[in-house]
Amino acid sequence: MSQEVSIPRQRRHLHFDALVRLARQRFATIPDQRRQPDFSLPDTLMAGLALFSLKDPSLLAFQRRTLDHNLRSVFGLQGIPSDSRMRVILDDIDPDHIRPLFNDILHELHRAKVLQQFRFEGCYLVALDGVEYLTFRTLVVRLMRTR
Repeated sequence: MSQEVSIPRQRRHLHFDALVRLARQRFATIPDQRRQPDFSLPDTLMAGLALFSLKDPSLLAFQRRTLDHNLRSVFGLQGIPSDSRMRVILDDIDPDHIRPLFNDILHELHRAKVLQQFRFEGCYLVALDGVEYLTFRTLVVRLMRTR
């Protein structure tokens, strides 16, 4: 008796290349306040996205990949800043400029009804990985210790 496996149909707007394009488009809308940028802001943000996507253990380990043509073509990178330069550039980015990308991706997930299976009593179930349970009480205790 063979058991059929249900394979979800591919959604063009949810595959990796489409999501990378979506990220680059959103990053291109972020204002760049630097006077003479040596690296474009979208390239720097995409390099940060690549770093987290590839799960390199450090910026330095990621920097070793900079000559990899696949890295440049997959993420559309013209240039990749050094680890120290990337830190300086990204430190000046207001997180409020990046948050809309999460809404864009969430919209695509809703549109494709990917999240329907995670609905429970009007909410979405989310698995989080953490090492500690944080409550208001523990937060207050930590704040008191730092004073």
